[in-house]
Amino acid sequence: MVADVGCGLGSSSILLAQSYPRTTVVGSDYHAESIELAREHAAEAGVADRVDFEVATAHTFTGTDYDLVTMFDCLHDMGNPLGVARRVRGALAPEGAWLLVEPYAADAVEENFTPVGRLYYSGSTFLCVPNALSQPGGYALGAQAGEARIRELSREAGFTRFRRAPETPFNLVYEIRP
Repeated sequence: MVADVGCGLGSSSILLAQSYPRTTVVGSDYHAESIELAREHAAEAGVADRVDFEVATAHTFTGTDYDLVTMFDCLHDMGNPLGVARRVRGALAPEGAWLLVEPYAADAVEENFTPVGRLYYSGSTFLCVPNALSQPGGYALGAQAGEARIRELSREAGFTRFRRAPETPFNLVYEIRP
């Protein structure tokens, strides 16, 4: 069973169900209108029998014992990323995994002064940070968090295994396990 947290319009949830036909996916997002559209998209894609959606924050998504929890480019937008990481840790099965995709960022600020890094800093300043600060928790990770901050956050949440998986010039992919 897969939890797709911060699923928005449900594209990632639907792709997971299409790619893994024996998998059940529960997508969650705090935006009710997006969840409404996600349900419609799942029905159109023919996977509504294996994909369910709920209106819930990353702190309140339901279920436990998930084999996989996914988050695609959204942890940095959340007001309490440590609380979210703890919720994910509590929702995973003992051998489960958290697949976390975040914007590509080096740990040192000056290493992010690339065309992509500059674009991400601009977006983070005007979108990600204000969004995070508008939520309970008052902590803004920002789109340029870097691996060291994500690794430390996962350790503080109780995870013991952390691996930087494939990357692109735009994203870092992490495999995080209990």
